[in-house]
Amino acid sequence: MKILSVAILALPITLAAQQPQPPANLASSPIMTVMWARTMGYQRNLAQAFDSIPESKYSFKPTPVQQSIGYVAQHLASDNYLFCNGFGAAKGTPAAADTTTADTVKATWPKEQLVTKLKASFAFCEEALKQLDDAKLSEMTPFSFRGPPRQIPRVTLVLGHITDMAEHYSQIAAYMRLNNMLPPTALPRPPRPSGD
Repeated sequence: MKILSVAILALPITLAAQQPQPPANLASSPIMTVMWARTMGYQRNLAQAFDSIPESKYSFKPTPVQQSIGYVAQHLASDNYLFCNGFGAAKGTPAAADTTTADTVKATWPKEQLVTKLKASFAFCEEALKQLDDAKLSEMTPFSFRGPPRQIPRVTLVLGHITDMAEHYSQIAAYMRLNNMLPPTALPRPPRPSGD
């Protein structure tokens, strides 16, 4: 039991050490530095949440009209490409099956397949974010969602991406608690050193 307690307490330290450092081009971009940190934090928490949920729970949804855990996983992967493809010239290319298969079918794919696709979308978004700095946030870019393409500032996509991940992390955290699991942000934190 002591080993488990130590491992749980060390987890947040380990995760912080694994978080990618902001790219060098953000050294003089305080706004994008904050957005980078928030994006990496949500990606880490979402990846950890989906990794820790047993495959048997991927069909769980609190009520029949809500999304299942598997549905949220495939939806996040799709949304990541939707937002991050607008960050610059780099474009993500999900597999054809990811764009031609109905969301309700993708939601039933095996956990390993869903998590692999989700993490691939996170990796693409991390690379896509490296194209941005504070000056580029105001650049206009075409965006199409439920209507004809329109020009929007890139900052709209970055904020939309962060907000989307925040909303779905909250959703998955609630689903985890309904299944007696602690979401990543509720795990015990290591004690602060004295004097802080």
